[in-house]
Amino acid sequence: MNTPNKLTVLRLIMVPFYVFFILVPVPHHYLISAAIFGAAAYTDHLDGKLARKYNMITDFGKFADPLADKIMILAALACFIQVGITNAVILIIIVAREFMVTSIRLVASSQGKVVAANKWGKAKTVSQIVAVLLILFMQYILELHQLGLIALGAPQVLSFWFGVSADVLLWITAALTVISGVIYIVQNFEFIKNAK
Repeated sequence: MNTPNKLTVLRLIMVPFYVFFILVPVPHHYLISAAIFGAAAYTDHLDGKLARKYNMITDFGKFADPLADKIMILAALACFIQVGITNAVILIIIVAREFMVTSIRLVASSQGKVVAANKWGKAKTVSQIVAVLLILFMQYILELHQLGLIALGAPQVLSFWFGVSADVLLWITAALTVISGVIYIVQNFEFIKNAK
């Protein structure tokens, strides 16, 4: 297994750790979760960069890298639902898109083709990563107030606006998710058309 693929596997291994810190309210848990999630997201950037630079692109990487991205994002969103940061609609939209894209990849694979992620899929992933990190940092600011480490003049107002900001960020990612999914279908419609 080459280095980019090892980084992809490492990203998967990191998922349960940031999930734990989102869900278990130990002191500074949102900051710890953000740090682990950020490190996992960086492995996504790094594995792709290394694979392209040193010509280490493999079929395993083409399948496992986007799969690891999906697991990383979906786990974070599921945790956000669990702790009351968002509702299930965003997650349902993203899961539906990912099932659709994975289905097209499987059909293409049955026809001897490997379909890699396109630039829209990458933009979608970046928007999701940024949204998750910003939401975790906003939650950490509120946690610092709850711990008595900072004083917020109007914590209820700030909490409300953080909630609105989280909704806006997640709906932007949902819109990009839908757009990238439609483009993915259009670009790869030949595989659907030729499916047996």
